Amino acid sequence: MADEPLVLGIETSCDETGVGVVRGTTLLADAIASSVDEHARFGGVVPEVASRAHLEAMVPTIDRALREAGVSAKDLDGIAVTAGPGLAGALLVGVSAAKAYAYALGKPLYGVNHLASHICVDQLEHGALPEPTMALLVSGGHSSLLLSTDITSDVRPMGATIDDAAGEAFDKIARVLNLGFPGGPVIDRYAREGDPNAIAFPRGLTGPRDPVYDFSFSGLKTAVARWIEAKRAAGEEVPVRDVAASFQEAVVDVLTRKAVRACKDQGVDHLMIGGGVAANSRLRVLAQERCEAAGIRLRVPRPKLCTDNGAMVAALGAEMVVRGRAASDWDLSADSSLPVTEPHVPGHTHDHDHVHEFAKDNLYS
Repeated sequence: MADEPLVLGIETSCDETGVGVVRGTTLLADAIASSVDEHARFGGVVPEVASRAHLEAMVPTIDRALREAGVSAKDLDGIAVTAGPGLAGALLVGVSAAKAYAYALGKPLYGVNHLASHICVDQLEHGALPEPTMALLVSGGHSSLLLSTDITSDVRPMGATIDDAAGEAFDKIARVLNLGFPGGPVIDRYAREGDPNAIAFPRGLTGPRDPVYDFSFSGLKTAVARWIEAKRAAGEEVPVRDVAASFQEAVVDVLTRKAVRACKDQGVDHLMIGGGVAANSRLRVLAQERCEAAGIRLRVPRPKLCTDNGAMVAALGAEMVVRGRAASDWDLSADSSLPVTEPHVPGHTHDHDHVHEFAKDNLYS
């Protein structure tokens, strides 16, 4: 095996069928098939619809990724797949596909953690992760502060949302404003033309007795919705751009404030921001300002690598190979609540000698 392993990664934790190919820390292909349009009419992700879309998109997306990378499946050094957390049915599609390809190719299989993958993807853009690294992950399903001293074996939760995740709050407020789904991009767009100080929306869990690193966006969501309802009840026009800007500012203010404080408290001089909400333009600007003021180096991948994708899974899989972590067994299963303290799901064996002999002939071509 080369010093820089060639790894294919499969991501199906939610509504994106992502397949990435990396060689070490170099991204060769990042193919995505999204089912977001199929969920838009429901105003949110429907698990059964997502699972069916993954089934239909899996093989074509893998083939496309291999073509984009200019490599053959038989040249792979391993296959990585998101084992959790995520939607159970969606995860099962990805895990089953990864098992099938790994078995047919006679290649090691690595079941990895979705959240740890979001951290590791930054290596594809900014090089090796410093150890330790503080990570702020913000998406539709997660708002977490994580401390990583070894992305393959030691990721510690510092704080998390106790109710709605940031991305979920964006979706719900966009729905109240009749802006459609998904809410993050459209609120970001409207907020650019609004006044972030127009409305004083609350900042959750920022009191002196509140958990220092935890997040809460449910109260903010309710406050914004009631403010809008009051305007409509009074027959007044809702200033959509100002509402979007003020709501967005309340979210990113809390996220960045807590992330910088965690870095200071833990003596960590690097902050990495990932997850779908990391594509938010205001979050990036405010995080940069506050990190510079605190002497902290900020690392944020380009927007396409912040949302769910196969490249991040491949990146973590490659790191598993480089560091000699144990491959997963064939009984690997999807775990919708896989804790971030388990960056990957190792098997009981450290090799794949138990692979059926016919698989070693690389049946897939």
